[in-house]
Amino acid sequence: MIEALQFEFMQNALIAGLLASVICGIMGTLVVVNRIVFLSGGIAHAAFGGIGLAFFFGWHYIVGTIGFSLMAAVVMAAITLKAKHRADTIIGVIWAIGMAIGIILLDLTPGYNVDLMSYLFGSLLTVPDSDIWMMLCVGLAIVGIIFYFYNDYLALSYDEEFAQIRGVRVKSLYFLMIVMLAVGIVMIIQVVGLILVIALLTIPPYIAERYSTSLPKMMIISSILSAIFTVTGLWFSYVFDLTSGASIIAVAGIGFLISLGIERFRPKIAVKSIH
Repeated sequence: MIEALQFEFMQNALIAGLLASVICGIMGTLVVVNRIVFLSGGIAHAAFGGIGLAFFFGWHYIVGTIGFSLMAAVVMAAITLKAKHRADTIIGVIWAIGMAIGIILLDLTPGYNVDLMSYLFGSLLTVPDSDIWMMLCVGLAIVGIIFYFYNDYLALSYDEEFAQIRGVRVKSLYFLMIVMLAVGIVMIIQVVGLILVIALLTIPPYIAERYSTSLPKMMIISSILSAIFTVTGLWFSYVFDLTSGASIIAVAGIGFLISLGIERFRPKIAVKSIH
């Protein structure tokens, strides 16, 4: 892996992967704690409509994807607040419509020659400098917003009714969180692709939750785990010539299974140690 870092594309891949790990660690923690995993999956797959929109009109794909994802995310957030009992159904519908729009627009794009695999499963080895700077700005913005509204998000994440009693602007903060999630997902799509993005948003936070006593600790552990999975997966993809996004998620999946095994046998070990 060290010798591979002499290449600029590997340096960019490593930096992009680490930045995505921070975004996943922070936003993934909020996703898991607030139980909006399905919503985040809906945003990720609806983003495909933005990809189709961008190529149809000749825009930079991030412009189209962020715009479409934000629109879909705001609609989903409004639905989850007003009709929670129907939220999963409507999110599923928006999810499907978004992907259908993307495919239709790509079919209608003149001279269409886009490699869909890079968007479905990630293309970490082809991330340009401009996208890295965008990821850095997004990461810093997310860290700054979470730091500024930390107490409010802490109250919102663990007890929504208590947060309202405290005077927290629950709806405004919830919409802001969904907007951050949508923008973060668009950035992460470059690393693991829109099909696998949900795994990187949920696996590290799930593991981190088992060893955390506070929200910041969970975010930090989750970010570190994301970085470990990303770097290890990147190394495997380089050595064995595999798709980078799938390799990263495969490593994360192994980490998930190991954590389940540790969690399962830990009580037995504790019982034996008592006797």
